[in-house]
Amino acid sequence: MVFNLKKILRALLLSTSEPLSIRDIQAVITRYHQQASDDPEEQPPSPPPGSRPPFEPEQSELNDIMEQVPTLLTATQIRDAMDAISAELIEKREVYRVIQGPAGYRITTSPEFADWVRLLRNEARPMRLSQAAMETMAIVAYRQPVTRAELEAIRGVSADGAINRLLEHELVVVTGRADLPGRPIQYGTTDKFLEFIGIQSIEELPASDVLSPNQITEWIRQATQGDQEITDQDVGLPAEDSQPELPVDDGSFDAEPDPAPIADEANVDVENEEDESEADKHAEGNQSL
Repeated sequence: MVFNLKKILRALLLSTSEPLSIRDIQAVITRYHQQASDDPEEQPPSPPPGSRPPFEPEQSELNDIMEQVPTLLTATQIRDAMDAISAELIEKREVYRVIQGPAGYRITTSPEFADWVRLLRNEARPMRLSQAAMETMAIVAYRQPVTRAELEAIRGVSADGAINRLLEHELVVVTGRADLPGRPIQYGTTDKFLEFIGIQSIEELPASDVLSPNQITEWIRQATQGDQEITDQDVGLPAEDSQPELPVDDGSFDAEPDPAPIADEANVDVENEEDESEADKHAEGNQSL
């Protein structure tokens, strides 16, 4: 028998429904060597004189196995073996997967077959959070510990319904009270939240490239005090392209004369001159008579 770490890890994963941490695996290896050193080797009874000795298995094979098992497995060795197992399962399209959560490794059903397992257990569909709950959960994750007033200042709406739903699903939890007037309740995320989004710790959350914590704090202060209007630039959003405003016609300046009336006036003057010339001709004709 040859020591195969990946097969041993698979056996350990299949033997428990609880997450298997790196310390648990290291403890198994430690107990293995302790038991091997504490148990004395049983000496077989000596055969009677003139009889054939019974068949005895060679101890060299057992000694070889003990020599192959390392006295200590490092966390890197265990992670590499688990990553190799996970890659093999995905490559072979097996019905289960190995995932790592905040408490350790565990075997889960492949997403392709999750609905069949759910129907066998007669369970409800996985929970789906609303947009308001998702936004509230994101604020709690990045700003924890955070108060209800801070949540409402950032979102601009009431956070009662979203907070209650997240508390019901155990995605957030009350972490304490803030050192502020009234001692408001503060909220933070849970281990179930980490499993829900598939990370091991809060440090694995994507870095916010829009606002720093100090900028958010100043933004909340301005929003709660209401001393000035918050612009898009204050919250890290790009400023809208400002277009030059057109001048408003308020009648304060002289407009250019309309050419059409001028032309009409010129035509009227020409007609008047023609009428005057005809009248002069008639007057001269009457005098000659």
